[in-house]
Amino acid sequence: MSSLLALSSAVFMLQAAPSVGLVSYDEAVRCAGLTQAASELEGGESAQGRRLYDAALYWSLAAMQAATAAGKPAPAAEADQTRARIAAVQSLNGDASEARAALQRCQQKTPNLD
Repeated sequence: MSSLLALSSAVFMLQAAPSVGLVSYDEAVRCAGLTQAASELEGGESAQGRRLYDAALYWSLAAMQAATAAGKPAPAAEADQTRARIAAVQSLNGDASEARAALQRCQQKTPNLD
Protein backbone atom coordinates (compact mmCIF):
# COMPACT_ATOMS: atom_id res chain seq x y z
CA MET A 1 0.00 0.00 0.00
CA SER A 2 2.92 2.33 0.70
CA SER A 3 4.06 1.99 -2.92
CA LEU A 4 0.62 2.94 -4.20
CA LEU A 5 0.58 5.98 -1.93
CA ALA A 6 4.08 6.96 -3.08
CA LEU A 7 3.02 6.60 -6.72
CA SER A 8 -0.06 8.73 -6.15
CA SER A 9 2.03 11.36 -4.37
CA ALA A 10 4.63 11.38 -7.14
CA VAL A 11 2.00 11.79 -9.85
CA PHE A 12 0.35 14.60 -7.89
CA MET A 13 3.71 16.34 -7.36
CA LEU A 14 4.49 16.13 -11.08
CA GLN A 15 1.08 17.49 -12.05
CA ALA A 16 0.91 20.22 -9.42
CA ALA A 17 4.48 21.50 -9.51
CA PRO A 18 5.81 22.82 -12.79
CA SER A 19 9.29 22.88 -11.20
CA VAL A 20 10.01 19.55 -12.91
CA GLY A 21 10.04 21.55 -16.12
CA LEU A 22 13.15 23.27 -14.80
CA VAL A 23 14.99 19.95 -14.84
CA SER A 24 16.31 18.89 -18.21
CA TYR A 25 15.44 15.57 -19.75
CA ASP A 26 19.07 14.48 -19.44
CA GLU A 27 19.17 15.35 -15.74
CA ALA A 28 15.89 13.55 -15.07
CA VAL A 29 17.16 10.44 -16.88
CA ARG A 30 20.46 10.60 -14.99
CA CYS A 31 18.65 10.91 -11.65
CA ALA A 32 16.23 8.13 -12.60
CA GLY A 33 19.13 5.83 -13.43
CA LEU A 34 21.07 6.67 -10.28
CA THR A 35 18.12 6.34 -7.92
CA GLN A 36 16.89 3.13 -9.57
CA ALA A 37 20.37 1.60 -9.32
CA ALA A 38 20.83 2.70 -5.71
CA SER A 39 17.39 1.39 -4.82
CA GLU A 40 18.19 -2.00 -6.32
CA LEU A 41 21.55 -2.15 -4.54
CA GLU A 42 20.12 -1.07 -1.18
CA GLY A 43 16.96 -3.18 -1.22
CA GLY A 44 13.62 -2.05 0.13
CA GLU A 45 13.81 -3.27 3.70
CA SER A 46 15.62 -0.28 5.22
CA ALA A 47 14.37 3.28 5.60
CA GLN A 48 17.04 4.39 3.11
CA GLY A 49 15.90 1.70 0.68
CA ARG A 50 12.33 2.98 0.85
CA ARG A 51 13.49 6.58 0.30
CA LEU A 52 15.53 5.46 -2.69
CA TYR A 53 12.55 3.56 -4.09
CA ASP A 54 10.37 6.66 -3.79
CA ALA A 55 13.09 8.80 -5.41
CA ALA A 56 13.47 6.29 -8.24
CA LEU A 57 9.73 6.35 -8.83
CA TYR A 58 9.64 10.14 -8.82
CA TRP A 59 12.60 10.53 -11.21
CA SER A 60 11.32 7.86 -13.56
CA LEU A 61 8.00 9.69 -13.83
CA ALA A 62 9.78 13.04 -14.18
CA ALA A 63 11.93 11.66 -17.00
CA MET A 64 8.88 10.32 -18.80
CA GLN A 65 7.09 13.65 -18.38
CA ALA A 66 10.15 15.49 -19.73
CA ALA A 67 10.30 13.05 -22.66
CA THR A 68 6.66 13.67 -23.47
CA ALA A 69 7.21 17.43 -23.35
CA ALA A 70 10.18 17.04 -25.71
CA GLY A 71 8.22 14.82 -28.11
CA LYS A 72 10.46 11.82 -27.41
CA PRO A 73 8.74 8.45 -27.89
CA ALA A 74 8.13 6.44 -24.69
CA PRO A 75 10.17 3.40 -25.84
CA ALA A 76 13.20 5.62 -26.45
CA ALA A 77 12.79 7.30 -23.06
CA GLU A 78 12.51 3.93 -21.34
CA ALA A 79 15.65 2.73 -23.14
CA ASP A 80 17.50 5.86 -22.01
CA GLN A 81 16.53 5.14 -18.40
CA THR A 82 17.62 1.51 -18.71
CA ARG A 83 21.03 2.56 -20.04
CA ALA A 84 21.37 5.14 -17.26
CA ARG A 85 20.48 2.54 -14.62
CA ILE A 86 22.99 0.01 -15.94
CA ALA A 87 25.75 2.63 -16.02
CA ALA A 88 24.81 3.77 -12.51
CA VAL A 89 24.92 0.22 -11.12
CA GLN A 90 28.43 -0.15 -12.51
CA SER A 91 29.49 3.22 -11.10
CA LEU A 92 27.91 2.71 -7.68
CA ASN A 93 29.33 -0.82 -7.38
CA GLY A 94 32.80 0.62 -7.90
CA ASP A 95 34.37 3.23 -5.70
CA ALA A 96 32.82 6.07 -7.65
CA SER A 97 32.63 9.09 -5.38
CA GLU A 98 31.37 11.14 -8.34
CA ALA A 99 28.37 8.82 -8.81
CA ARG A 100 27.59 8.93 -5.08
CA ALA A 101 27.76 12.72 -5.09
CA ALA A 102 25.43 12.85 -8.11
CA LEU A 103 23.04 10.46 -6.34
CA GLN A 104 23.04 12.71 -3.29
CA ARG A 105 22.20 15.73 -5.45
CA CYS A 106 19.31 13.83 -7.04
CA GLN A 107 18.00 12.82 -3.63
CA GLN A 108 18.17 16.43 -2.46
CA LYS A 109 16.05 17.49 -5.44
CA THR A 110 13.47 14.77 -4.81
CA PRO A 111 10.31 16.11 -3.14
CA ASN A 112 9.15 14.44 0.04
CA LEU A 113 6.55 11.88 -1.04
CA ASP A 114 5.34 11.05 2.48
